[in-house]
Amino acid sequence: MRVETTTLPGVLLLIPVPSSDDRGFFTRTFDTEIFDAHQYASGGSVRSGDFTQDSQSRSHPQVVRGMHGRLGRGEAKLVRCARGSVLDVLVDARPGSPTFGRQESFVLDDVTHAHLFVPPGMLHGFQVTSDIDADVCYRIDRPHEPSEDVSVAFDDPDLQIAWPLPIGVVSTRDRAAGTWEDLTRRLEQ
Repeated sequence: MRVETTTLPGVLLLIPVPSSDDRGFFTRTFDTEIFDAHQYASGGSVRSGDFTQDSQSRSHPQVVRGMHGRLGRGEAKLVRCARGSVLDVLVDARPGSPTFGRQESFVLDDVTHAHLFVPPGMLHGFQVTSDIDADVCYRIDRPHEPSEDVSVAFDDPDLQIAWPLPIGVVSTRDRAAGTWEDLTRRLEQ
């Protein structure tokens, strides 16, 4: 498994190295020793044993989910696309971060098997880019607490996220999401 850093501090891209033959492939999708070694080396606070919940979503082509985050101490996630492909987008919403407000996008798919480590304090969303439904799997470091949920509109003009395809289905909740400006004011309090 290779680990790459990104332009957003603390965000890691974990890339498995599958073994392929005429039967298909086999790959290790997560390795606690490799993950923990990178977290220790970078001063990250999340360890492999901190993950407490696994979740999965299935979304139709062109669906957009996001942009979601959590207040309080936030939420760390390990995200991968087990079927299909998505453009996964992060926005740094950590007050005081040198990259506050910056976004970065990643292709997650069932070909590279890449995993994205999302540290606490990020907004997260994705668009399905495959012609088939996409299964996105999340490993989360603490139980869900709905009172801490925050969201910013996927089409917020201040964020200017460049979704690669025309927008498909978006949930009522995501269509009613707040603005980046509202969230930054809330974070300043």
